Amino acid sequence: MPELSVVVHGPNTQGHLAELLDSLAARPLPGTEVVVAAVGDWAQETAEHHASDMMVLPLPEGTGDAAARAAGAARATGRWLHFVHAKDGLPAGASHTLAERAAELPDTVDVLLLDHVRSTWRTSGLPSWDGPLLARAGRGPLALDDCAHLLRLTPLLGNRAVRAAFWRANERLLDSADEPFAARAALLLADQVACLPHITLEDRRLRAQSVPPVTPEEHYALVDRYEALLDLADGRRAARSALYELMVRDCLRTFARAGMPDAVAREFFRRASRAAVRRKPEGHRRPAGLEGVRRGLLEDGAYTRYRAFQAANRTRRAARSALRTRTRQVGDKVRDHQYRRALGRPVDPELAVFAAYWNRGVACNPAAIAAKAAELAPHIHPVWVVTAENAALLPPGTDHVVPGTRRYWEVLARAKYLVNNVNFPNEVVKRPDAIHVQTHHGTPLKRMGLDQMAYPAAAQGLDFQALLERIDKWDYSVSANSHTTRMWQRAYPSRYVSLDHGYPRNDVYYAAGADAIRAIRARLGIPPGRRAVLYAPTHRDYEAGWTPRLDLAALADRLGENTVLLVRGHYFYERAASPLTGLRRTGRIIDVSSYEPVEDLCLAADALVTDYSSIMFDYANLDRPIVVHADDWDTYRTTRGVYFDLMADAPGPVARTQEELTEILATEAWRDECAAKARAAFRRRFCEYDDGRAAERVVRRVLLGEPEEALPPVLPLEHRTPAPRPEELA
Repeated sequence: MPELSVVVHGPNTQGHLAELLDSLAARPLPGTEVVVAAVGDWAQETAEHHASDMMVLPLPEGTGDAAARAAGAARATGRWLHFVHAKDGLPAGASHTLAERAAELPDTVDVLLLDHVRSTWRTSGLPSWDGPLLARAGRGPLALDDCAHLLRLTPLLGNRAVRAAFWRANERLLDSADEPFAARAALLLADQVACLPHITLEDRRLRAQSVPPVTPEEHYALVDRYEALLDLADGRRAARSALYELMVRDCLRTFARAGMPDAVAREFFRRASRAAVRRKPEGHRRPAGLEGVRRGLLEDGAYTRYRAFQAANRTRRAARSALRTRTRQVGDKVRDHQYRRALGRPVDPELAVFAAYWNRGVACNPAAIAAKAAELAPHIHPVWVVTAENAALLPPGTDHVVPGTRRYWEVLARAKYLVNNVNFPNEVVKRPDAIHVQTHHGTPLKRMGLDQMAYPAAAQGLDFQALLERIDKWDYSVSANSHTTRMWQRAYPSRYVSLDHGYPRNDVYYAAGADAIRAIRARLGIPPGRRAVLYAPTHRDYEAGWTPRLDLAALADRLGENTVLLVRGHYFYERAASPLTGLRRTGRIIDVSSYEPVEDLCLAADALVTDYSSIMFDYANLDRPIVVHADDWDTYRTTRGVYFDLMADAPGPVARTQEELTEILATEAWRDECAAKARAAFRRRFCEYDDGRAAERVVRRVLLGEPEEALPPVLPLEHRTPAPRPEELA
């Protein structure tokens, strides 16, 4: 029996079926079958042409979606069913990821909830609003009563998989022609649900003018749908409350936006009003403010007063919008005038502007360059760009500006040097005698810049033309190795000069001494003699929110009292399990998500566990063990795109499961001869220019204008001495 049956169903609407079937056929899907319930001649011809390894079920023209789904499900043999409409799409690797997750779930879980992206005729790959809701639920099985907020997920059958036995046991309700009803009914009928915050569906929204208009009966059916769902939720207080909120919200939104004729609108309002009163949960209170007024008018059935209220709101919004527009225009004119005046003044040859990580503070390569400039070029005055909320965290005495202020635009206009590890705003003018330095903030494993164009989940609406305009302002691009230099030239094509000097932020890995490392470990609370493992996973573009990938409590328990886990990420939520809380109290897990700088964490750690984060390239300078936890490598590689195969060129042992990771860390595999050999090859390739003097080379070349041949040469790898390992501290 296959683990998953993908049931493609419906007519070949606007020709999208061919693309969907091509994506399914592009890669083998072990443990997965594809059933195509093809409606009409065009869909059947397309399926038979594209689906050589798929089961094609011809259905007559005009067969409805519910009937097509039912026919496909009847022929499916998989343990789980994933219904995908013929107009929709499947991102690369989606079905493989779904099948893997479904295989992990016990039979008590009936529905697996998924994330999706939205596309229209003019946009593609827009993120859904569901990601944070899925991330909030975590990965474990849940009863709906404990997570009623999941009823707010977009009601599609394609963003959830259902256990086949559960579907067939509830076929009468779940085969409804009303897809939003079926999607939410599945949750109400399920014993348990689970979440997978991966993008496993592209929901294509057809242009309204290309589909039949909504009939009055279809509008009225919205109220009927919610009343039927509330009947299913009878006796479940949390679910009923969540559904009631959704019903009132959707009814008011439909009434306001659907453009119904007056007679239809009156009848819709009457039915919605009756349901709002009859179905109101005991003790339920209306919200305050305008929303509360709207609901009160709905419950009173006051159609005429509601229309008057709408008209008054439209007038008020128009007046406020006009005022905001005028205020913004005046502010923009004043700012533009001030900026232009500043641009008319000479460039200050002793002024440098630094920024890092979208103005979060003093960090990364810009911070290392600024520190070295204070030593070698003290005549250069540094000014940091920092957001208002982060200004209080700056080191005492740091001169800074807040984005948007008058002085902000003045220093950007007059600075000779502009140094950033991301980009300055589009509005910043590149003066001919100013120098822009792009330091970047990592060695690229994942696709970057223009190379993201083929990966919409990663690009997420990135304006590539604007990106090119920002790149064209760069004078210098800092690089840590020849791989990075080549990839930047490909991803960011322009005329800048590559500074193959190393990443300045990595200088500390050769400068730090034993006393400094002892002090860092003491600040972090790592007892002497304990092994410290830094766990630092990266962000997934196909996940809208954080998803825990390891059971940290179980890992810490297996590794024992002599190992401390330093966890760099948003892993400790208020709902965290009590065993994890207990481990934190004992000091066996230390949350370092907000600790800065990250270089301190690397110096304190005996080993690094990561997945695809660029921290591995920096940590390799220390010549300490690195273990890669790659449980979703295939999904990451296909959705984000990568420049090389990390599985073939890893810096140490690779674990595909938590069990494998635990085994590596519990034995000597994390630091044995094979691990050392892999790390040595990785260091030769990616620590090429990092020797402890990168910041000096950048300062001498850029701020002091020294020729490249006069700069300190890069020390060969075999002659470098990294900071001492914690085990070497006396």
